[in-house]
Amino acid sequence: MSVDGMRQTYTLLGDIGGTKSLLELYVEQDGVMRGVHEGLYRSGSFTSFDALLDQLFVDAGISATNVAAACFSVAGPVESGICLMTNLDWQIDASALSARYKIPEVRLLNDFAAVGYGIASLGEHDVVTLQRAVAQPHGTRLVVGAGTGLGVCILNWQDDGYAVHSSEAGHADFAPLDATQDALLASLRKPFGRVSYERIVSGPGLLRIFGFLQDTGAARPSRQLLDAMQRQDESAAISEFAIGKLDPLAVRALDLFINVYGAFVGNMALATLSRGGVYIAGGIARQMAAKLGEGGFMRAFTDKGRFADLLRRYPLHIVTDPKIGLKGALNYLRMAD
Repeated sequence: MSVDGMRQTYTLLGDIGGTKSLLELYVEQDGVMRGVHEGLYRSGSFTSFDALLDQLFVDAGISATNVAAACFSVAGPVESGICLMTNLDWQIDASALSARYKIPEVRLLNDFAAVGYGIASLGEHDVVTLQRAVAQPHGTRLVVGAGTGLGVCILNWQDDGYAVHSSEAGHADFAPLDATQDALLASLRKPFGRVSYERIVSGPGLLRIFGFLQDTGAARPSRQLLDAMQRQDESAAISEFAIGKLDPLAVRALDLFINVYGAFVGNMALATLSRGGVYIAGGIARQMAAKLGEGGFMRAFTDKGRFADLLRRYPLHIVTDPKIGLKGALNYLRMAD
C-alpha cells in the first residue's frame, strides 16, 4: 500500500490480556490517527506473543517492516521493557520484538497503566457514573478493574498533567468481612495457600465462588446453567444467568463477587485518597454495569465504618469504552516521542 508514491507506514497498538488480545493498525492522515485493521484473538490459542503477531501480519496483509512504531499494553508487570505475563505463559521483550520485526520503536506498559493513560481521552458517553460527586481539581485518581486478573493503577498530578503509576495491588491479601467470606478464604487456602484478592475478584474468581457455594450446599445449579457452562466460558455463563435471574446459585455467586469487588475498590480508594475520581475498568465491569449499579457494589465500597462519609464524596465511574487500553497505549507512545 502506498500514499503519493511513498510506502505506507503504520502504528501498531495492542491490548494484550490473559484471555483476549486486541491489536489494531493505524495510519496518520491530516494529523489524525485512523484505524485500518483490527484483530481480536484468543491469547491462549498461541504459543507465544510472536506467534500472535505473525498471525496479525498475515491477516492484515502487510509486512512488519511497514510498522514504524508499536506499543502494547500487557497484563503483567513491566521491567526494563520486559513483561512476564501474570496469567499466561508468555514473556514479551520490547527489544527482542524490535530486532525480530525490524520495528524501530517498540514499547510495553502494564495494561492498567495503559487504562490510566487513556482516562484523559474519555468522553461523557464513555463512562457510567455510579456515584456522583465533585472531583477535587488535580486530585489523585484510581483505576481498578477485574478481568482474567485484577488490575490497579494510580494517577497523581505532577507539573501540568497526571503521572501514571502501575500497581500490583490486586495481589494484596484477601480480607474477609463476614462468616461466608471467612469460609471462602478457608476453602481457597487449600489449593493456593496464600489467597489474594485476584483469586476472587476476576473471571476465574467468580467460578471459584460458584464452586465454593455449590460445595457448601447453598444451592444446586440448574441443568440449563450447566449446559451453558459447557457451551461457553464458564464465568461468562454464570454472570449471564445471574444477571437474568435465571439461576439462584449464579445469583448468589455474583452477589458475593460484587460484595468483595466493591470492598476491594473501597480499600484502594482509602489507600490512595482518590478524590480525583475512581474508575472501574475491564471487561467484567462493562458487561455488568447495570448490575453494579443496583446498589450492592456501592454499599460494599462505602462500608468503611468511620470513613464511610469520606468515600461517599468520591466520584465513581465505570469505563465502558472497550478500546481504552489502545487509547492509553497511543497516548503513552506520543508522550515518549
